[in-house]
Amino acid sequence: MAEVSSKHSEQPLSPINGWLVFPLHMSFAAGAFFLFAAAADDFNRNELVPFIVGGVLCVLAWLTCFLGYFIVAPGDSRAILFFGKYCGTARRVGFYWVKPFSSKRRVSLRVRTFETGSSVGSDVTNPATGQVLSKGVRTRGHPIKVNDREGNPIEIAAVVVWQVIDTAQALFDVDDYAGFVEIQAESALRNLASQYHYDAPDDHDTPSLRGNTDVIGGKLRDELHQRLAQAGVEVLEARISSLAYAPEIAAVMLRRQQATAVVAARTKIVEGAVGMVEMALHQLEARKIASFSDADRVRMVSNLLVVLCGETNAQPVVKAGVN
Repeated sequence: MAEVSSKHSEQPLSPINGWLVFPLHMSFAAGAFFLFAAAADDFNRNELVPFIVGGVLCVLAWLTCFLGYFIVAPGDSRAILFFGKYCGTARRVGFYWVKPFSSKRRVSLRVRTFETGSSVGSDVTNPATGQVLSKGVRTRGHPIKVNDREGNPIEIAAVVVWQVIDTAQALFDVDDYAGFVEIQAESALRNLASQYHYDAPDDHDTPSLRGNTDVIGGKLRDELHQRLAQAGVEVLEARISSLAYAPEIAAVMLRRQQATAVVAARTKIVEGAVGMVEMALHQLEARKIASFSDADRVRMVSNLLVVLCGETNAQPVVKAGVN
């Protein structure tokens, strides 16, 4: 997949410390109080208008300064825009001040995780007061249905751990970076699941979804990292959280797996039985306990294989004498 060149990149911003601006800010309030007090003392004089105008201007300046303050908490950042122009991003924790009327857009830098197919529920409110009691909680994701390489319908889900590393790309190059991550994760999971077998055939050494979860998770992470680079997002981890055959073929595939297990067990039993028969004949002849003709050897091999490979325990017949 060709990478899309970004039009924006994050620029570090060092805003003014808010505590340094605060004394100057409060001086406007003190100036307004002084001018209004002077106007009240000289209420009957003609010089009243300049005091009132000066006091009003000081009040407006005092109120305007409030618009420049903002706080950066741990794990957060603020992208500063002044009348639509991107000025930079403040990442350092603290209390700051920038030019009034600047837009301060918050972008979380914390590590986030979600499961494909999950959804956010509605808010819980108090019917009497309308107050929001709890925000919508993200429910556990439902596996998505997709066909594997053989065309078998399967249900699969994955957990993705991601983090914003470039706030400018996240804000300005995509419409909703959180939704973009979720949609791209589901798309990448569908694409990856269709390229691999649920269980690799016996004559193939290719990775399978069930047998090589670490390899599949690594490939999913690499594909997501490439897809989400244009949104300023880094994928830290991606792994399959749920994998199963679709309900319509689950019973058939279970019987197939059982048959494969039975054949493997029978093969192991036959290999062991043949070895035991060979060892028994060799030791009987080596110790000169008995000698066998070809017919006796065939009959003994047949009886031992029946005993060793049978489903039920053999019932021996012991002859106590000769009629």
